[in-house]
Amino acid sequence: MPITTPDDLDKISQEIKNVIHLRKGMARARILVHMGTCGIAAGARNIMAALMKEIEKRKIKDVLLTTSSCAGLCSREPMITIEMKDEPPVKYVDLTPEKIKEILDKHISGGKIVTEYALSVGSERVL
Repeated sequence: MPITTPDDLDKISQEIKNVIHLRKGMARARILVHMGTCGIAAGARNIMAALMKEIEKRKIKDVLLTTSSCAGLCSREPMITIEMKDEPPVKYVDLTPEKIKEILDKHISGGKIVTEYALSVGSERVL
């Protein structure tokens, strides 16, 4: 990303603060959008855009949104993994922007896994 304005620096600064918050335990969740070639072909960019829009609209400040490479389940893309603090990660599959809103409402805000869209719970290694 070329830095051409002070706003560009502000955006980079905010991204770094979000990463630091998660590492220091200040963020309560991390959402990984799987953006391998298959994910992008299946619509992962639309999922990322929907997440960014909803997080901004809802003024969610304690969730880190990031990308990941292919998860190895091409036929189930687009997918995300949600890592909530002190809970096992959850992989959601076959996503749409409408499903993203429901996942944000129920899982991120409400703490309840949306089982209809979840493929696995706790089978990921969290670093």
